[in-house]
Parts: sequence; C-alpha cells; structure tokens
Amino acid sequence: MFAVLAAGVAVMSTASIFIRWLQAAGVPSLSIAAWRLALAALILAPLVLVRHRGELARLGAREWLLAAAAGAFLAAHFAAWILSLEYTSVASSVALVTTNPIWIGIASWLAFRERLGRLMVLAIGLAIAGSAVVFLADGGEPVAGGTRPALGNTLAIVGSLTICGYLLIGRGLRRSIPLVPYVGVVYAAAAVCLVLLALAAGAPLGGFARESWLLLLALAIGPQLLGHSSFNWALKYLSATLIALAILGEPVGSTILAWWLLQEPVGAVKLGGMALLLAGIFLAARGTGK
Repeated sequence: MFAVLAAGVAVMSTASIFIRWLQAAGVPSLSIAAWRLALAALILAPLVLVRHRGELARLGAREWLLAAAAGAFLAAHFAAWILSLEYTSVASSVALVTTNPIWIGIASWLAFRERLGRLMVLAIGLAIAGSAVVFLADGGEPVAGGTRPALGNTLAIVGSLTICGYLLIGRGLRRSIPLVPYVGVVYAAAAVCLVLLALAAGAPLGGFARESWLLLLALAIGPQLLGHSSFNWALKYLSATLIALAILGEPVGSTILAWWLLQEPVGAVKLGGMALLLAGIFLAARGTGK
C-alpha cells in the first residue's frame, strides 16, 4: 500500500510539468483545464453508467445539486491553479495551492466557532510566514518560469481556497455516494463548467498538435485519475495524517522535476519559505484529519 501511495505522489508531481509543456506548445490554460476534466469524465463514464447506474438512480435532487456545486468548485480550482502556472514558478504555485488545510481550519473557526487548538494556531502561523517568504522571494519581479509572480501566487491561493469548497461538500456526499459514481458526476460537472468558461473566454478546444493531445490525455489519466485515486484508495488502509504527509510530497516532487526538466532554479530563501509553508500545512492536516 505504501508503494501505491508513493506512486500516486510521483504521478501527481508530473501535473505541473505537463501543464507547462502544454502552455509552451500554445494550448491556453482554460483549454488545458477543460480537457483535463472532460477526458477524465469521458474515461470514467462507461464504468459509472454500466456498473453504478443503480447508485445514480437513487440520488435525490439535493445530492445532484450538491455534486454540481462540488464540480463548480473543482472547476474554479483548476482554472485558477493552471492559470497561475503561466505567471509564477512551479515551486511557488504548487506549494501555495496545497494550503487548503489552513483555510479549512480558519473557516471552521469563523463559520462554526470551532476552537482552534495550539497545533492549528502554530500551523496557521507557519503557513502565513512561509507564504510571505515565498511572495517576498519572488519579489514581484519576473522569475524563471513565470512573468508576473505576484499574480501567479495569488491565483494559486485562489485555487487552494476553491478546492476547500470541493472538499467540504465532498466530505458530506461521500457518506452516501460510493467513490466511483461520486467522482464521475463531479468530474462531469466540472468539465461542463470549464468547457463553458473556455468558450466564453474564447479559448479554443481543438486544433492542437498531436503531441498536445497526448499530453492532455496523460494529464487526465495520470494525475487526475490515477494520482487522485491512489490517495482515495489509501485512505481505507492508512491514517488521514499519513495521507496528508504523503500529499506534501507533491510540491517537493514538482519542484525537483521543474528544476530538472524546466531548468527552474529555486533559491535558498524560497526553499526556506516552502519549508515553513509545508510544515504548517502538515500540522493543519494533522489537527483536522484525525
């Protein structure tokens, strides 16, 4: 099971590299986001419709609406995060987009008056400090792999905030809906949202080179289906804290791959900020994921 988890982290770490290659090939960010979800939904559709038709038939109107809302949040997440990779480095983008445990902890305190324990307070402090260091390290000037790092970093945080909505809705729905039909419906809803957004923004959905289509397919099969599925599978056997720790391997893996394949350097100051940020994320996940 640890091998499956490690493989999932490795696959997830390739997402930002595929996206950067697609952007370099001239595929717009919204087109990438739309096809990532659309291809994943199309691949899942036969399995969902053939083997899980009964579960779909039992869904009520409220569950369909909530699943659609989860899909809309997921669409916003991918639109913001993939767009962020146009403007900032892979290291900054992937580190900042994984801050969702921090926002969930703060939201629980603000919306539900849940008391923040000392661990969560420390986690929030570390994450804020780490994020500030990452922003300051980028300095608002063009960096390797990005042209407007402050905008890209902000979009990455927007991507983290919107994934919180997806996770919070999904936490409730997954109690009554099995995994495969749930992700099938949510991915389809997200794909519809992203296709409409791409069309509204004038982003093309066709006319790409064969290599770009292969990269889009790899993005859908690898990080979207295999990567996410490995974490969901591992949750049955391992603690949420261990899963949260494993997920933090994605920013590390993505940073290494970007340094190796994209020649994106990472300075000592940014590395220090990422270390603070990842420590805060892990502590927050540990405090909320028991």
